[in-house]
Amino acid sequence: MRLRTDFNDNWLFEGRDTVRLPHNAVDLPFSYFDEKSYQRRFSYQKTFAADPGWAGKEVSLRFDGAMANAMVSLNGVELITHADGYTPFEARLTGRLQPGDNTVTVEIDGSENSDIPPFGGVIDYLTYAGLYREAWLTVKAPVSIGLHKIETPDVLAAQKSVTVDVALDNPQGLALSGTLTATLRDAAGAALASTSATVTGDSLRLAMDGLSDIALWDLKTPALYHLELSLQTPQGDDATSTRFGFRHVAFTAEGFALNGKPLKLRGLNRHQSFPYVGYALGKAAQERDAEILKHELRLNTVRTSHYPQSSYFLDRCDEIGLLVFEEIPGWQHIGGAKWKAESVENVRRMIRRDWNHPSIFIWGVRINESQDDHDFYAETNRVARSLDATRPTGGVRYISESELLEDVYTMNDFILGNEEQGGNRPRTPLRPQQEVTGLDRVVPYMITEFGGHMYPTKSHDQEQRQAEHVLRHLEVLNAMYGDPQIAGAIGWCAFDYNTHKDFGSGDRLCHHGVMDMFREPKFAASVYASQGDPAEGVVLTPVTFWARGERNIGGVLPLIVLTNCDEIELTYGKFAPKRIATARARFPHLPYAPVIVDQTNFTKEELGHWGMTWEPATIKGFVDGKQVAQTQFVCDAVPTTLQVVPDADRIGANDAVRVMVRMLDQAGHKLPFYPEPVTITVSGNARLLGPSLVPLRAGSTGLWVQATGAGPIELRVHCDRLDATTIHLTAE
Repeated sequence: MRLRTDFNDNWLFEGRDTVRLPHNAVDLPFSYFDEKSYQRRFSYQKTFAADPGWAGKEVSLRFDGAMANAMVSLNGVELITHADGYTPFEARLTGRLQPGDNTVTVEIDGSENSDIPPFGGVIDYLTYAGLYREAWLTVKAPVSIGLHKIETPDVLAAQKSVTVDVALDNPQGLALSGTLTATLRDAAGAALASTSATVTGDSLRLAMDGLSDIALWDLKTPALYHLELSLQTPQGDDATSTRFGFRHVAFTAEGFALNGKPLKLRGLNRHQSFPYVGYALGKAAQERDAEILKHELRLNTVRTSHYPQSSYFLDRCDEIGLLVFEEIPGWQHIGGAKWKAESVENVRRMIRRDWNHPSIFIWGVRINESQDDHDFYAETNRVARSLDATRPTGGVRYISESELLEDVYTMNDFILGNEEQGGNRPRTPLRPQQEVTGLDRVVPYMITEFGGHMYPTKSHDQEQRQAEHVLRHLEVLNAMYGDPQIAGAIGWCAFDYNTHKDFGSGDRLCHHGVMDMFREPKFAASVYASQGDPAEGVVLTPVTFWARGERNIGGVLPLIVLTNCDEIELTYGKFAPKRIATARARFPHLPYAPVIVDQTNFTKEELGHWGMTWEPATIKGFVDGKQVAQTQFVCDAVPTTLQVVPDADRIGANDAVRVMVRMLDQAGHKLPFYPEPVTITVSGNARLLGPSLVPLRAGSTGLWVQATGAGPIELRVHCDRLDATTIHLTAE
């Protein structure tokens, strides 16, 4: 039977350092670095013993991702090259292994090779060099189960069916015979149906019909099933299990539907990068990002800008019910013939790797924000449709009247903010579809970016800028919900990210996120979170640092309160509590409009008092007349608590866990301009990723603790103003 072994330990990096994968070739500072520091060649080597029991088996080494232009050799003999930095590749070791020790070498090139997407132009993100995803050693029978695609063609029927197209791997060209069996199991492992076929060639199709009591995969109940494949041949047995879901997606001129039910897509774009270590964080961090997007930001959609992302991230999206728009690598630039051929291969690799993920609802087969290229994009669409007819294609553009070759016109609409660049139209959140497309008909249409560089906002920016940042996200979402011709909108972006010197704020950061690079929320994060059902979590976020002189001229009005409550109650100073309803007239289409407190909510006497003497305040949230949330502000904030909060206190023996550090005032709010450093010490079975002395940025910082084996971990965070805080974790 098939054996799959973790092959991540004991790699010799550059002939000097023993490392475990995932690995980042060059760790970068948080900001103000030279991105060229990783744009060179690197080497990894690992020596391992060949098991005599592998005789007569197929042995291969799989790499889930290497950036970039990788070459694998065994005992000095080249085995395979792989240019694409975002998809897996497999080196066949069979026939090359020698008795005893063998040495595998992987050489990578972090330079921006103009023959490889996304390179050739200047891209607004970094492509950190390294073996940044995991490696696996696989031993299996000479004839084995290869690529297989599972489809659920009639999920809206009472009786459902499933088909699977299976390719057999037979690298030795042996005579084929035997039996292939498919078994459908539910999440608990119970067998629901089974079928078999006689092996007569290198590809087979199996089908199971008449399936009843099948739960559909959707956002609230993402039901998952397993399809077990078992192969018996004269050369040996093989088996594998693949998880999938029964679900149906459809775009029309009237919008998007999941399982036949209309759904407005509300999402953000995600880069897979992290501070210091670039791409090289493993399973736990990838899963945590999916959970943040779904449960903290309350999104139903994410776009993997601008490349295929970790399978762990996609697996978690499958599990929690988060829809995924996945696209090929690239940013604006289209290269020459060799470059285009590689990009077409990127389409094939992406779809073949990920076609069984129920979370993926559309394939992005156009280079993000590129010019039209009819022949090139006709081919990327043709390849995508030939591989997978169950999902539509999209092509993200920002050029109006761009040629539509895809199934969905996917558009980056940055019209909001153009009035500041000398535009002559009034403030406009989104343009009408047909103004953008130039077509004489309405087509399936989705917004794939807005905001971002039009109004970059740092976590420590002045309160008025933060409030404007919030309003821009609110206005676009309101416009999207109010336009039946727009299937959804995916904002730019979820998290701040490192970038080239040509972009961002000069510090090598794009401060475009609704969260910072540590995934700490800015105020705009609550724009999205507040659109979730209060039954699943109440949101009450006043957009203020509560300081009399933080804004121009002073005061805190107008005060936006992002909430999914029906109304709020504000108590300030000596005046009676004041009930204020949501701004439904201004935001008529949002599921949950914010509350906006302005001068109309106060008497002349109250306005004269407001802000002249600074006092505490209490804001309460009400749903159906009942109080469900409360937040308080003090008028004399001082540091009282050094909060240290891990995402989990028990982690895997090789996982990394995020820990947030915050300086809080008497009411539990972050001190947004507290700049002093903290010292971080990790002891036990773990190491700190990044520096041990860091400043607090906007009152907080984050860190990742990487386990180095099973056992206890102690994390101590010290600052000069308060006593140290110590927490304990366990790796297991």
